[in-house]
Amino acid sequence: MNRAALAIAACLVFGFFAGTVHAAGRAECQSVPSAILGRAVPYCILLPPSYDEQKARKYPILYFLHGLGDNEQMLLHSGGWNLVEDLWEQHKLSDFLIVTPAADASFYINSRDGHQRYENFFLQEFMHAIERRYRTESGRATRGVAGFSMGGYGALRLAFLHPELFGSVSAHSAALIENLPAITVADGDQNPRMRLLGDVFGSPPDRAFWDRNNPLRIARTAKLSDLKIYFDCGSEDRYGFYAGAERLDKTLTSRHIPHEFHMYPGGHDWSYFAEHLPESLEFESRAFGLPSATR
Repeated sequence: MNRAALAIAACLVFGFFAGTVHAAGRAECQSVPSAILGRAVPYCILLPPSYDEQKARKYPILYFLHGLGDNEQMLLHSGGWNLVEDLWEQHKLSDFLIVTPAADASFYINSRDGHQRYENFFLQEFMHAIERRYRTESGRATRGVAGFSMGGYGALRLAFLHPELFGSVSAHSAALIENLPAITVADGDQNPRMRLLGDVFGSPPDRAFWDRNNPLRIARTAKLSDLKIYFDCGSEDRYGFYAGAERLDKTLTSRHIPHEFHMYPGGHDWSYFAEHLPESLEFESRAFGLPSATR
């Protein structure tokens, strides 16, 4: 049985028990109050095996952003938590914190109409709250951001715009589209995905606003030489995000920006995510400068 199948099986048995103590660490789900959004925002965090034992130790932190239609429990119900446990137990992953905030369909940006300022919340409230509540190391070198699909878009965009905050970024099947297709108001009314896109980017989506926030455009001029970058995509991604991934690879290569890119067989689904999650986590562990796990 491959890792993806094991993850799915583990999900069925363990996936929804947030807060349960596991042999290799524990998951904790709480919320952060937000004055910017006017509500509390749920999150889940994965705490490594040593967190409760070594009370004076501080840890690197990885912000892991979920995809469209998912929530803060993405690593729990996907079986990702079990994969993380396996990596810790196999001494393939050093100890760091992994936190996922709920983001609805925000794309992790401030909406065009200004009503939902998720990026402001994330940068001004969420990160500060998490890094006060948990024992984290300070500085960009031990802070990374990662994500899947919409979360991959958000991770790349945040890291490219704020390399002073993040030392590393990794993305699976990021929602990268170089140019939006022609979309009318009627298209948005009939297409649920376009309605979700419209909540953030305008209805119909504002092309100029899309371009300003597009990681593919930002990558052309952003100062990325000190940012550690990893991304992958499935060659059968049903949304065609492989084309955007290839474009990002070409852009970074033309600028001589070091990065790691992989095009793997697979689609845009949880099996693909589960199969390749260990690779991005191991990349982040190396990016944090952590030694091999020892216990």
